[in-house]
Amino acid sequence: MAGADGDDSLYPIAVLIDELRNEDVQLRLNSIKKLSTIALALGVERTRTELLPFLTDTIYDEDEVLLALAEQLGNFTMLVGGPEYVHCLLPPLESLATVEETVVRDKAVESLRKISQEHSPVDLEVHFEPLVKRLASGDWFTSRTSACGLFSVCYPRVSSTVKAEIRQHFRTLCSDDTPMVRRAAASKLGEFAKVLELDYVKSDIISLFTALASDEQDSVRLLAVEACVSIASLLPQEDLETLVMPTLRQAAEDKSWRVRYMVADKFSEKLLPSNRPRYLQSPFLSSEFCENLPEDSRETIIMTHILSCVKELVSDTSQHVKSALASVIMGLSTILGKDNTVEHLLPLFLAQLKDECPEVRLNIISNLDCVNEVIGIRQLSQSLLPAIVELAEDAKWRVRLAIIEYMPLLAGQLGVEFFDEKLNTLCMAWLIDHVYAIREAATCNLMKLVEKFGAEWAQNTIVPKVLGMANDPNYLHRMTTLFCINSLSEACGQDITTKHMLPVVLKMSNDQVANVRFNVAKSLQKIGPVLDSKKYFETEALA
Repeated sequence: MAGADGDDSLYPIAVLIDELRNEDVQLRLNSIKKLSTIALALGVERTRTELLPFLTDTIYDEDEVLLALAEQLGNFTMLVGGPEYVHCLLPPLESLATVEETVVRDKAVESLRKISQEHSPVDLEVHFEPLVKRLASGDWFTSRTSACGLFSVCYPRVSSTVKAEIRQHFRTLCSDDTPMVRRAAASKLGEFAKVLELDYVKSDIISLFTALASDEQDSVRLLAVEACVSIASLLPQEDLETLVMPTLRQAAEDKSWRVRYMVADKFSEKLLPSNRPRYLQSPFLSSEFCENLPEDSRETIIMTHILSCVKELVSDTSQHVKSALASVIMGLSTILGKDNTVEHLLPLFLAQLKDECPEVRLNIISNLDCVNEVIGIRQLSQSLLPAIVELAEDAKWRVRLAIIEYMPLLAGQLGVEFFDEKLNTLCMAWLIDHVYAIREAATCNLMKLVEKFGAEWAQNTIVPKVLGMANDPNYLHRMTTLFCINSLSEACGQDITTKHMLPVVLKMSNDQVANVRFNVAKSLQKIGPVLDSKKYFETEALA
C-alpha cells in the first residue's frame, strides 16, 4: 500500500484501491459509499487528477456497486472544485450510462441531468453536449437509450446551431432499429416537446408522435400516447383537431389493450374538441373522464355512449381490462344517481363481484364507499359476502392481505350486526394464518374494529376469543395473543386491560417457550401506561 512509504496523504486512495479490489462485494460497496469522505481527504485537485481517472478506469463491477457510484457522483460538484470543474465528472458518468444494467444507467442519467444544471452555457456546449452526441451515436443500444434522457436538459441553454443538431439526433433515435431505443425516445417525447419552440413542436414533435404512435411495438405506442398529454398542453385548441386527434382516435382502437387503456387513462378535457360526443366511442373511458363532461349533458352522454361499452367490458377477455374497469366503475354511481345505479350499474357490480379474477373482486370491494353513498350497502350485501369469503381464503397471501386492509371500511359500511353475524369468524381465522404478514395485519385490523365499534363490543365479542388463544398448543398462536393484547389495550381502555388482559399476560410469563416469555416482557412494557397504576406497580414488583 502507498501509505507504507510514509506518505500519509496517499493513504485514503490506497485504502480505496485495496477495498475496491477486495473479493467481498460488501467491502467494495462500503468503499464506494465513502467516496465523499475520501475525496475530502484527497482535496479537489487530487480528486480530479487521481480519484476520478481511477474510478473511470475501473467501472467493471457488480451492479449494486455501480449503482452506488452513479448516485455518489451526482453530488460531487463541490468535491472537484465547484461548477468550474464539474465537467470532470462526465467521463465516469458517461461510462456508467452505457452499462448493461438498466437501473445503473438510469441513475447515471439522473446524475448527469443534475450536474448539467451546474455547467455554464459555454461548458455545456464544450463538454456536456458532445457527451450527449457520443451517447446518441454509440454502437450499443444502452448508450443510445441513455442519450434520450439528456436532450431536454441541455437544449434550452445552447446556441441555435447546436439546437438543430440536438433535434436531428432525437429524430434519429425515434426511428432507431432497436425497440428499446425507440421506447426510451417515446418516453421522453413529451419532456423534450416542453423545451422546444412552438414551431418545432408542430413541425418535428407531431410527426415523431404520429410515427411512434404507429410503431410495431405496443410498448412504444403506449408511451407515445402518454406523451400526448404534454404535447397537447403546448398547442392551441384549434391545432388539437388537426394535429393530435386523428392519431389519438387511431390509438383508441389499437389492437393492444394496453394502448387503449393508456388512451383512457390520459384522455382529459384538454384533449376534447368542442363537438365532444363524436369522440366518445372509445370503450375505455374512466369515471374521471365522465366527471369532466359538460354538466348539462353529462348523464345523457354517459347513458347513450358509455354505458353500453362498460357493459361489454365486464365480460372482456383480458383480466387486466376487467380489473382496471372494476377500479373505476363504482365512481359512475355518484355521477348517475340512485335510480340509474340500481337499474344499470348494480347488475354490473354484482357480476364483477363473482368474477373469477381476485383482483377484479378486490377492486370492486375497495371502492364500495362510492356506492354506499348513493344506494347504501345493503343491496350489495348478499353478493358481497361470498366474494369477501373467497378473497379471505384466496391461495395468494397478498390477496388475503388486501381484503384484511379493507375490512374496517367494510365493517363501518355494513354495520356491527352484519359484521358479527357474517365476518367476525373470518377476522379471527386470519389470526392463525400460516403467513406472518397476515397475522400481523389481522392484529392491526382488530384494533381498528374496536376503534370503530367500541370497547364494550370488544369485551363481548373479540377479547374472549383472543385470550382463548393463550392456551393454543401452537406457540405462534400464543405469540399472536400477546401481539393482539399490545394492539387492543389502548383501544379497550384501562378497565378491560387490567381485569382481563393482564392476568393472561402474567400467566404466560411461565410459558415453556423462551420467545413467548420474552414477548410477555415486551407486552408488559407496552400495556403498562394503560393499566391501573397501582395494579401495574404490583405486577412490576412481582416480576
